[in-house]
Amino acid sequence: MYSHKLLKPDGRKLKLYSRYPITSQLEAPSPSNEPVQANPHLRWHPLRGEWVAYASHRQGRTFMPPPEYNPLAPTTNPEFPTELPQGKYDVAVFDNRFPSMSLTANNPPDTIVETLPANGACEVVVFTQDASASLSSLELDHLDLLLEVWGDRTRELGLNPEIHYVLPFENKGVEVGVTLHHPHGQIYAYPFIPPVPARMLAMQQDYYEKHQRGLLQDLIQKEIAADQRIIYQDEYAIAFVPVCARYPYEVWMAPKEPVSTFMDLTPEQRWGLAKALKTVTLKYDGLWNRPFPYLMAWFQAPTDGLAHPEAHLHAEFFPPYRTSERLKYLAGTELAAGMFANDALPEEKAKELQAVAVDIEMLISA
Repeated sequence: MYSHKLLKPDGRKLKLYSRYPITSQLEAPSPSNEPVQANPHLRWHPLRGEWVAYASHRQGRTFMPPPEYNPLAPTTNPEFPTELPQGKYDVAVFDNRFPSMSLTANNPPDTIVETLPANGACEVVVFTQDASASLSSLELDHLDLLLEVWGDRTRELGLNPEIHYVLPFENKGVEVGVTLHHPHGQIYAYPFIPPVPARMLAMQQDYYEKHQRGLLQDLIQKEIAADQRIIYQDEYAIAFVPVCARYPYEVWMAPKEPVSTFMDLTPEQRWGLAKALKTVTLKYDGLWNRPFPYLMAWFQAPTDGLAHPEAHLHAEFFPPYRTSERLKYLAGTELAAGMFANDALPEEKAKELQAVAVDIEMLISA
């Protein structure tokens, strides 16, 4: 992996990553030269026992720009700069212009509940310069690089003592609220462990203390033994519709042997995950022969510098469709009670994804 750091005119950081040496003399553009004035804050929700972020400046963020102005494409006209420079590189990461959290946030307002500055970080990860691409169309070594990039960002963000948890994710499709169609994801770095990862880590910690083995590690072995819901597997990685899926086409992806973070992956595990990622996204797009929307989130250990043998790096995909024409809306039982109701058995949806033909041998030889 090769990388190159740049500073934008508005003070935001940009880091370029490539499979090949970055030799061009690059300058970092920005749609605006004005420094980002974001000052988000947190308010405590006393009934739920969790923080809520407030970032009113995000009302002005870019929304469905015309194709001729793609802020995530390399700049072609210096009079109308985008976020990225021209040059030979594969992946770009830069500070979000409209962050929900900022390391410079300060002086939160006084309210009737506890408040804090939202001292975190929000980064945009542009997967490729090709606006028409998707994860399913990228080459395997490009996906391998992306996994390495997520590890580099976890390491770099985790060096800040204010950051406690790093969550890479991708929102794909208007059905999940995407406002920029160029293939990209985001990284949120939180000043606390958010509620969902915290619950997962607590369950994994309890299981590890009782069994001296990982909870997800054992679940993966049970999925392999059952051999009903597996979408992809090789010696190092696996993808499957989990037996407890909350969404009809939900898929989990993980290295078979547990590692705590992206930084702990071996080259073989990373390559296996690249093949799994390529396979799952190809099957999604091939299911109804159209781009398949989803939220993909990667869960890993906290950035506290401690050993977390209980944590098992993995991705979870949450697709919004329950059939080719019908969305799964979160309603009373999901949003109000927190209990999901799935209209389809995981085994049925796994069979649909298993039936989508993907040339695994072509992927392996690529």
